[in-house]
Amino acid sequence: MEIKSKKSEFNHFSKLATEWWNKNGIFKTLHDIQPIRIKYIQDTLNKKKLNKLKILDVGCGGGLVSEGIAKLGADVTGIDFIEENIRVAKKHANHNKLEINYIVKDFEKERLTSKYDVIIIFEVLEHLENWKSFLEKIQKNLKPKGLLIASTINRNLISKFLTIDLAENLLKWIPLNTHNYYKFIKPEELKDNLTANNFKKIKFSGLSYNIFKQKWKMNNNKKVNYFCSSFLN
Repeated sequence: MEIKSKKSEFNHFSKLATEWWNKNGIFKTLHDIQPIRIKYIQDTLNKKKLNKLKILDVGCGGGLVSEGIAKLGADVTGIDFIEENIRVAKKHANHNKLEINYIVKDFEKERLTSKYDVIIIFEVLEHLENWKSFLEKIQKNLKPKGLLIASTINRNLISKFLTIDLAENLLKWIPLNTHNYYKFIKPEELKDNLTANNFKKIKFSGLSYNIFKQKWKMNNNKKVNYFCSSFLN
């Protein structure tokens, strides 16, 4: 299986940019898990309100998570390397009278100068050309004892079947060619990398879909989708 290039990732997500805020469109799954994502952030921080916390949303897309945490009072910066995503995000935030600092930036190549209390990386690592070097770089933008929150997909035959064969190719829940199996990341690989980059209190949670109840829920099953939180030492 060929690993997707940066250019193909760019072209793929650029074509989908106008769909971000359609709750029943191609990003329906992201809208469905939005409450779970926001609650995970709140629970990890042990805060219901995120007043004045300086948060960076990496790969913010059309701004779903950025808006969710901005509504809770966070000082949010959202970055994405796809200009059309940022255009959509800015337009939607303006419509909802939310002040969010959206920036077009290739976070793999360009440097960030600010430091943040929290950095969020949801469904991004499995699209990068080198997620290990990215994590090494992004941790420099965390304040001391800052929090890194990520979500990604495990690499095994079950995850390949459910996310690519079933969700993408058969059920069309996810746009075709969104994922590449060889870019998926095992939790132990992520943990080893975070430990090597001076992170501690590394915790994992699973995210599963109950096909009978048609609902997503958090649990301890990390076989497919999972969250990870860790604090900079």
